[in-house]
Amino acid sequence: MEIREITGDNFQTEVTGADQPVLVEFYADWCSPCKAQLPILMEAAEEACDVRFCRVNIEKAPELAEKYGISSVPTMLLMNGEKIFRTIIGFQPLEAILEYLEM
Repeated sequence: MEIREITGDNFQTEVTGADQPVLVEFYADWCSPCKAQLPILMEAAEEACDVRFCRVNIEKAPELAEKYGISSVPTMLLMNGEKIFRTIIGFQPLEAILEYLEM
């Protein structure tokens, strides 16, 4: 399953307007833990087919980082529509991500 790149232009369609839960990772290109997190997210996306996976580059969409109070990266939000069910801060192993998605 793909991980979709999100901008201010497609956030409503891809995230808050999605018909399924969405895990959104806020990241930056200069962030080493974010780079290490990507292959783990790709693996999680293969295992959790009922969840949409998206990424927001905070430097390309600073308005989204501000709106959701993102102060460090990586930060992941598990959302369904406008509702945030879980905020996950920092690098996470695959097992932890899959556990968060089960709740």
